[in-house]
Amino acid sequence: MSKILIIDDEKSIRRALREILEFEDFEVDEAENGKEGVKLATQQYYDIIFCDIKMPLMDGMEVLEAFRKEKVLSPVIMISGHGNIETAVEAIKNGAFDFIEKPLDLNRILVTIRNAKDKSSLVEEKEVLKKTVRKFKGSSIIGETPEILTIKEMIEKVGPSEARVLITGENGTGKELVARSLHDNSPRKEETFIEVNCAAIPAELIESELFGHEKGSFTSAVKQKKGKFELASKGTLFLDEIGDMSASAQAKVLRALQENTIQRVGGEKNIKVNCRVLAATNKDLRKEIEAGNFREDLYHRLSVILMHVPSLNERKDDIPLLAEHFMTMVCAEHGIPRKKFSDAALKALQEVNWTGNIRELRNITERLIILCGDEISAEDIATFANPKK
Repeated sequence: MSKILIIDDEKSIRRALREILEFEDFEVDEAENGKEGVKLATQQYYDIIFCDIKMPLMDGMEVLEAFRKEKVLSPVIMISGHGNIETAVEAIKNGAFDFIEKPLDLNRILVTIRNAKDKSSLVEEKEVLKKTVRKFKGSSIIGETPEILTIKEMIEKVGPSEARVLITGENGTGKELVARSLHDNSPRKEETFIEVNCAAIPAELIESELFGHEKGSFTSAVKQKKGKFELASKGTLFLDEIGDMSASAQAKVLRALQENTIQRVGGEKNIKVNCRVLAATNKDLRKEIEAGNFREDLYHRLSVILMHVPSLNERKDDIPLLAEHFMTMVCAEHGIPRKKFSDAALKALQEVNWTGNIRELRNITERLIILCGDEISAEDIATFANPKK
């Protein structure tokens, strides 16, 4: 049974609406003022909310604003005996689903309810999908070996905190996946996750990329640009391959982490930033510090929590699970029926020397799917992969 909330200071209006709605088999709650209505709407979900505009204590527009702040997703139908086109437009702009003038017309009410219920169903479906996607993301680290189970436990513990994390491991082991899982398990999961590959950006551009620049600060700076620290504010900034960052950029990142402020290139204004910083590297930063290539103070700022992602050769018992996962994913991407690995083929995959780690396994799985028959054999692995002698 659909549930409807009526917020109106006039008892006669509440009674009339309740009689109409209960006759149509709706379950109805009432609130005699805006504050009471906001309290009810934040405690439970209503399929539709009717809200008067002119009320004491808190008027209808203030109720809409409170709903927006509290993320109340129910469609809100505004009602008023003092309405005009300007009032209706303002209500819609502030998030109302529709506007009905008093005296209330039965047919108009029922048509609006039907339309609002359609929207309510879509909102509900969207929320279910979002939860499903979040659940999938949070469980997308495939594996059951002790090393991977340890990483999953760490993500559950560390994700909800604000602690900075330094993720280490070889190329292709899934460091970005760990960073995304930390973000998806954090209070910032609804905000942006921004990745910067420090090794892919030229040294002369990395500072502009991270901190932004002012118009005219250098030859090609034809307009002001926000950097990744600003864009990731309230969210998560993932600095991949941090070991390849220039000395100048390292100094500025250190200052940003210490003071939570940045300056754009060519600017003098301090800009407050609020992003959680995660970093990753395939280098031994201790050795880089000894060689004078990486700042020790920055290392300590970044490595509040250290997480090491094992190579695929260190977790070969996970290869069958990963291969089956990539089989399902790649076949879906190509729009072809799912193929099958023979038991011997899965054992053969465990004999390969995976220098490219998980990225290499994914690529070889795709190659096997494209070039082989419905069942992939050990002979196919020998032909298209590189078994260790």
